[in-house]
Amino acid sequence: MLKLNKITPNPRSISMRLIFTFRSFVILVVSIAIIGLSNVAFSQSSDEDPDPIVLFGLGQDAHEKNEFAKALEFYKKALAISPEFPEAEFQSGNALASLGRNEEAEQAFRRAVELRPDWPLAFTQLGTILVRNNRFEEASKILARAINLDDRNFPAYVALTELRLRTKAAPNVLKELLTRLEFLSSQLKSNSLLLGARGAIERALGNLERAKINLERSIELDNRNTFALSERIELALTEGDSARAVADSKTLVAHSSNSVSSKLLLARAYSSDGNDSEALKILDTLDAKNPLVANLRTSILVNTSTDFERLEKEIENDPRNVVVLARLCSAFRISNPSKALNYCRRASEVEPSNISHAVGYGSALVQAREFASAVGLFRRILQTAPDNYTAHSNLATALFQLKRFDEAKTEYQWLITIKPDLAIAYYLLAISHDSLAEYVDALANYQQFLRLADPKLQQLEIDKVNLRLPILQRQIKKGDGKRPR
Repeated sequence: MLKLNKITPNPRSISMRLIFTFRSFVILVVSIAIIGLSNVAFSQSSDEDPDPIVLFGLGQDAHEKNEFAKALEFYKKALAISPEFPEAEFQSGNALASLGRNEEAEQAFRRAVELRPDWPLAFTQLGTILVRNNRFEEASKILARAINLDDRNFPAYVALTELRLRTKAAPNVLKELLTRLEFLSSQLKSNSLLLGARGAIERALGNLERAKINLERSIELDNRNTFALSERIELALTEGDSARAVADSKTLVAHSSNSVSSKLLLARAYSSDGNDSEALKILDTLDAKNPLVANLRTSILVNTSTDFERLEKEIENDPRNVVVLARLCSAFRISNPSKALNYCRRASEVEPSNISHAVGYGSALVQAREFASAVGLFRRILQTAPDNYTAHSNLATALFQLKRFDEAKTEYQWLITIKPDLAIAYYLLAISHDSLAEYVDALANYQQFLRLADPKLQQLEIDKVNLRLPILQRQIKKGDGKRPR
């Protein structure tokens, strides 16, 4: 029998020179290692005996096509012939992880490191799957071993990043890890995995603008980087950008269809976007005993509840229940702005880093006609989340109501850039120009409003514009108003 484990591939010599997704990276490393093995196998195996190297190669081919179950069968056949085959164990673990069979994947990676105790990449994957399986203490030791074997092992640092974030490490620990990631990035230009890890730590440390830049760069380099996608979704949810969160979550699920965490993110994104029915459909496909699934379901049911009297009694018993506070904040925003203001403020105080609560509080201030306070709050929110559409929209409303038309113009122009078919924004922008005697600009925006307006919904505004236009045109003809810039 061929002793495959006597030939030791050297993944370290390759790992620092290749810039691929981690899956492509490990497949290529193992493939190169197997080339030498296959030469030995073909020279020593007989025509009658199945060749484990050939079977492994067929598994690799299926693996690269994302045919994980088929790949796994080939790896199993190779291992049945040659049980001491660490590369086959390693790739079995990767296939099992891609199929969502994480406990089995963990066992495969354990066998790989037992067979080859000096293989950094195998220790890295074992550490990664241990993080996924919530075995954090052991994962920390395994990843430390992977880094000791190769201190430039960037996939191990990426896994360590996820571990530190999952265990809510102290800021000084995160900063130290970020420094190491930045050093590795300087050695490995344009590495998607490292950029994604940096963005994740920066998000945790509150540097949202820097996090956004690195996550965007990471995904541009590799749109299948699920870690970076997950982090960008979390960032979008933090900023209240539900549309971006839904779009990214759909992409994430397409790339990791067996991942429970990916589906949970999509459910959260749908709920954030107001589509609770779709969110609940996703949760119905998941294990109801999973605490994360159960908590999200409870949150959604609270958010869709109309029994506000019961919710108010619940908040008396649990004054810091942020889910109920957020629901009452949104529920009373129109009917009872002063009551909504109280609940919105309390939700924001419980979770001050959650921009959605701050935006809800600001929206309640607008509904309560406390426009000056709303302006101050939304200015602060936009310093942290400059692309938050809801914040811009409410800020525009508050400035308009305060007759600060020059500032309101800027906000309406931003809204139109994002949503060029938003008729009401052109209407309010036109009024802002009109109030500032910028008649030519006012005329252009009134006309654009008329082109886009829906008579069923905006007939009152259409009538007002049609009454204003003849007078405005005469004013322009006479040369009244400010000259357009």
